[in-house]
This record gives sequence, structure tokens and C-alpha cells, in this order.
Amino acid sequence: MTDTLQERRDPPALLRRPPFRRYWSAQTVSLFGDQITVLAMPLLAVLAIGAGPAEMGYLTAAALAPNLVFSLPAGAWVDRYPYKRRLMIAADLGRAGLLLLVPILWWSGSLTLTILYAVAFGTGTLSVLFEVAHSSLFASLVERPDYVRANSLVNGSRAMSYVAGPSVGGLLVQVFTAPFALIADAVTFVASAGFLSRMAVTERRPPATAEGGGMASGMRFVLRSPVLRAILFGTSTLNLFNYIFAALFVLYVTTQLHVSPGLLGLITGAGAIGGLVGAVLAERIARRIGIGPALIAGMVVFPAPLILVPLATGPGLLFVAEFVAALGVMLLDIAAGSVQTAATPHERLSVVSGFKRTVNYGIRPIGAVLGGALGATIGVRPALWIATVGALLGVVWIVFSPLRRMRELPVTSEG
Repeated sequence: MTDTLQERRDPPALLRRPPFRRYWSAQTVSLFGDQITVLAMPLLAVLAIGAGPAEMGYLTAAALAPNLVFSLPAGAWVDRYPYKRRLMIAADLGRAGLLLLVPILWWSGSLTLTILYAVAFGTGTLSVLFEVAHSSLFASLVERPDYVRANSLVNGSRAMSYVAGPSVGGLLVQVFTAPFALIADAVTFVASAGFLSRMAVTERRPPATAEGGGMASGMRFVLRSPVLRAILFGTSTLNLFNYIFAALFVLYVTTQLHVSPGLLGLITGAGAIGGLVGAVLAERIARRIGIGPALIAGMVVFPAPLILVPLATGPGLLFVAEFVAALGVMLLDIAAGSVQTAATPHERLSVVSGFKRTVNYGIRPIGAVLGGALGATIGVRPALWIATVGALLGVVWIVFSPLRRMRELPVTSEG
């Protein structure tokens, strides 16, 4: 990449700009709150309401279903709505209100699993609205040469939330009980809305004559673009096999390697630290080898270390696999997110993001079901071999695309 003054600015320079600093602060506090809820909501269902395995499955499905149902239509609508920041603030406040209902109803003795399903579905729906609006606001706020650098900062917060969030969540559940731990997440959403409301940003509106973000036109745009199509199919292939792996990983390490829950938590923590390292290094790697090769590196460095898992006879290789794979995830996410933003016209950013979420979230339960079927049919270890080796096929889509030789961020085009 050209070594311009703009590109030599280090990541903290972005944080000296008040609009971006408030945007990043909103993302950071919200991500930490999410990690609290990931732990507190299931614990609440089990400990306070007595949910069994089937009910836990329904709760997980209720939280994920909005991604499949609403991502694409929400993206098409958001592209035509000129005030993305207002939508994000409304989504934050709505999620805070829903979460605050839980401890109130629990305290009054009115909380049921049905209500908990509704809260999970409602917060999931508002999260979809927030996320599809986020991509357009990001492009209005961040200058093109800073896309990789800004994504590194946001993903660094995400990695840090994976390290500290579960620990804070567990402590809050231990001290205040699960229902009241959700109050902390509600506070983070209110704080996020406060940061967003204080941002001074001129949002770019789609031209009156633009085709806009219609669902069909957005899907056609992605499928006709050699860059976006390769990223979508490559990451979807990787996700399919990765969720085969995810469905079997805990079962394998606990029953066949006899790893204790406490040690498994440390192994997962090693992955979170690897993600933080990846977020720090991603911008340097992209500058040195080019954005396309950096994306290819992420597509390999993420799944390849997981081959160590079916080879492992103890926790040592598991630590290495989780650490390096998480580093690869961050490199992949930062490079792919930056390329997608640069390659997409502003008036299509939300619908493209919605289409990507629909496909990627749709492939996950398919992978999980396949993982369970393979594990029951051929055994857990052979199924893990299929999952870890198969995940590497995702990079084929990227190698046979313009991304292979792409040094700088692509120019926006109509595919």
C-alpha cells in the first residue's frame, strides 16, 4: 500500500477524533454487555426458572431466529432510511428496556420461560436493526484509508470483551444473581445510546434516483460482484465446517480428553487473547502484504490450527489451536469487513450487510446439525477431521478471485 501520511497514522490517532471515539466507545461498552448476557440469560433460565435441555434449545433459537428472518428486509429498509444513527440509538434503548423487564418480572414472581423467549427474540430483532445500520454509519464516519485501522480498533474491543466479559458476567451473577446481572447489560446499552447521541456526523444519504437497497437488487449486486461473491461463499463454506466443529468440540475435549470445565475455560480464554493479538497485528499485516493476501491468510490461519484438536492427547495442543485460530479470525474479520465496505456503494451497505448475515447465520444451524449427525454416525474424532480439513476449502473461493492480487482496498463499483 502507498505509504502516505494518512496511512502512517497509528490507530490511537483515530481515537483523538471525538466522533469516532464516541462511536468506538459505544461499540465497546455494548460488546462487554453482550458477553454478560451470553452468560446471565442461560443461567437465569436454568437456575431461576428450571429450564431443561429442550427449553435451552428454544431460548437459543429465539435469540438467533431474527438474524434469519429479518436481516435482509431490515437491511433493504435501512438503506432507504436516512438517519441510521437514530435507528441505532432506538435499538440500544429498546434492548435496554427489554432487559430491564426481566429482573422486574422476576422480582414480582411473573417471569416465565415464554416471556424469556420473547425477550430473547425482541433483543435479537433490535440487534439485527443495530448491526445493519452500523455498516452505513461506519462508512459515513470513517475515511476510506482508515477502514482497516478502524476495524482493528472495533474488533480489538470485541476480542477484549471475550477475555473480560465472561469473567465480569460470572462475578455479577455470583454476587447479584442472574436476573439482576442483566441490569448491567441494560446499562451498557443506555451508555452506548448516550455515546451515539453525542456524535457529530454527517450521514451520507442515498441519491433520490438511486436504486437503493431493495432486497433483490442487493442480492444481485453481491452475487455479480467477483469480490463480494468470493467473500460470501468463502466465509459461508468456512462457517459450515466450523459449526460442525463447534457442535462436537466441547463433547470431545470433556469426554475423550477428560478436560475439566475450569481448564476448558482457560483454553477458551487463550483463544480470546489470540483474538486480541490478531486485532493489533491485522493492520500491519494488511499494509505489508496487501489487503487481499491478508484476507487469504485469515482464511487459512483461522481453520488450520484446529487440525491440532483431533490430534491432541492433552490440553497443550488445544491451547495452541485456540490461540492461533482466534488470531486468524480477527485477521479475517478485519480484512473482509474492510473490503466489503470499500467495495459496496454507500446506498447498498445495509442490504449487503443484511444479506451476508442471512447467509452466514443460516449456514450455522445446518453445520451444527451435520456435526451431530456425523458424530453419531462415524464417531466424534473422525467428524472433527472432516470439519477441520473441510474448513480450509473456504479459501479456494478467495484464491480464484481478484482478491488474490489485491494490494489496496477495492474501488466501489456496480459489480
